[in-house]
Amino acid sequence: MASTFSNDDETATAEFEAVALPFMDALYGRAFNLTHSEADAGDLVQETYLRAYRAFAGFTPGTNCKAWLFTILYSIFVNQYRKTQREPDTVSMDELEENFHTTLADENWEADFSALANVELDWQGPEVTAALDKLPESFRTAVLLVDVEELNYEEAAGVLNCPVGTLRSRLFRARKILFMELRDYARKTGFLREPHV
Repeated sequence: MASTFSNDDETATAEFEAVALPFMDALYGRAFNLTHSEADAGDLVQETYLRAYRAFAGFTPGTNCKAWLFTILYSIFVNQYRKTQREPDTVSMDELEENFHTTLADENWEADFSALANVELDWQGPEVTAALDKLPESFRTAVLLVDVEELNYEEAAGVLNCPVGTLRSRLFRARKILFMELRDYARKTGFLREPHV
């Protein structure tokens, strides 16, 4: 369905600003998570808004503008920045999952996992950022879109251009790995009880 927004340039600009600009901080945060560079994140957000403005006549009022903007941002990242930027060092998913299965032998793991799942994480904190950086980019982005930006599964899958089932699988695996990476930190900060010796 085509936009019902006005074709008048001044009115269209005002409508675009009212609908799209409130998400600038969220876009910048995700852009920084993807590029690991303030300058590149700024460029990525600027390019996202430029493309969004050009395509705004096709935006459907009442739909999720945040998800629409993330779709544009992620598309630009995949097509441009990923080609030129070195992916941060990640750990193989097989290695991370092997460590997770080793942890399953710990009798406290289920209680710890439940406790950590209910903790309000500081997603900008250095420990969480380091744990996220160990995830492959598609897993990291899935977590950020669903758990931080609170997009629903369908919206996040649309941003990542993948089936909802693939998104759910990535989230499940990524959350297990984040649990592994943050478990010791959670104990040190008192979120989790130290295991009884």
